[in-house]
Amino acid sequence: MADDNELKIAESGSKKKLLLIVGGTLAVLVIAAVGILFWFSDGSGGTPSAGPTAAVSEDGTPAAPTGAAFYVPLPRPFIFNVPGSSRDRLVQIRVQLLVRGSNNDTLAKRHIPLIEGTLLQTFSSANADDLITAAGKESLRNKALSDLQQELLRVTGTVVVEEVLFTGFVMQ
Repeated sequence: MADDNELKIAESGSKKKLLLIVGGTLAVLVIAAVGILFWFSDGSGGTPSAGPTAAVSEDGTPAAPTGAAFYVPLPRPFIFNVPGSSRDRLVQIRVQLLVRGSNNDTLAKRHIPLIEGTLLQTFSSANADDLITAAGKESLRNKALSDLQQELLRVTGTVVVEEVLFTGFVMQ
């Protein structure tokens, strides 16, 4: 008889352990789900905002971008010397291009040598003292975009590149 009582006590202890394990697992899953939702939410409440690079129509209102966005990575980083007030610096920049539509994606990939040459010319004309600041990097990026758009407009007859993005920037 004593064996049956001990068996019942042992079984109820296993059920308690099972309930604790299941409850703990559910709590971890709920916390993980909330964390994932928090991590991937942008905090805008579901309303898209027009960023600083949004296209503007003729009447001054933000226009919807045309075509899907494609990112064209350039195959090699740009490595060049720039003069500075105290000494010359070595700079390495990795670049990707934002283009809209598959036609512009194809055009950008077709003209990679022209793009690389234009960007290297623009980058090497920079000054190391300017590249130390964030405003100087932004100015260089804007100048690179302007020069690149002019050169591609001359060759292809259309504006191919919407943005020049620095994905890596190292200066020694």
